[in-house]
Amino acid sequence: MKHWRIEQMDWDSFDPAHVDPDIIPLVKAASVVERNGLDYAEYLRHVFVGDPDFSKAAENWAVEEVQHGDALGRWAMLADPGWNYEDAFSRYRSTYKIEADVDASIRGSRTGELIARCMVETGTSSFYTALADATEEPLLKAICKQIAADEYRHFKLFYDHMHRYLAREKLSVWARTRIALGRVTESEDDELASAYHTTNEPLGMPYDHKRCIAAYMSKAMGYYQPRHIDRVTAMIFKTIGFTPHSALQKLASKGVYRLIQWRRRSFVKHMAA
Repeated sequence: MKHWRIEQMDWDSFDPAHVDPDIIPLVKAASVVERNGLDYAEYLRHVFVGDPDFSKAAENWAVEEVQHGDALGRWAMLADPGWNYEDAFSRYRSTYKIEADVDASIRGSRTGELIARCMVETGTSSFYTALADATEEPLLKAICKQIAADEYRHFKLFYDHMHRYLAREKLSVWARTRIALGRVTESEDDELASAYHTTNEPLGMPYDHKRCIAAYMSKAMGYYQPRHIDRVTAMIFKTIGFTPHSALQKLASKGVYRLIQWRRRSFVKHMAA
């Protein structure tokens, strides 16, 4: 069940005078990634065959993900009237695909798959919170707050099912840590880079992963503040079985924030070169 609907948003509140030009490319890229949730739901349906409770939950999750994409895409067309969300999504679908017809998780277990999904929701919840905090445009702020709340509920959904499977599959803390950190590093894979390419770069321009991920990350990483990273690391600690809001987690949060700033500088240098 959706916790909000697109038509409930105050679309007349859009204020072009408060649009940050650097946010528009990120919203465009995010819109097609979110819209692609149905493919991930199909993948999860294959991984969790025989678990009707989770399969139903995954279907509801995908419906909300698609709504996220549609809301972001509609906003992006207001911010850039020359851009077409449906055309961009079709282009993205023709460029980036996931293998949904599987008989097991690529993470090695159902627990591992759910850990990976927790990491995705951790990242998206923090990302939309960071955008909501950064933008002065009232409509985008409201949309991002709604999406961030959904993504946190999604985290809880996958986290609860993870514990149900963890009781059977008994993954150690270190195995969970390896899967979680592995999924975090995948944020720089082709999913986001391809989304940036197909939503922001002109038709006919060859795809270059390094260029596109640098263009995306050099903008996105600039919106994260220490409080956002503190929340991220707390959610990661909770997922893998470490104590959140501890001295170790606070130390990790500071280290991750410094790492993000260093990575952003490297992406900015790549763009300048």
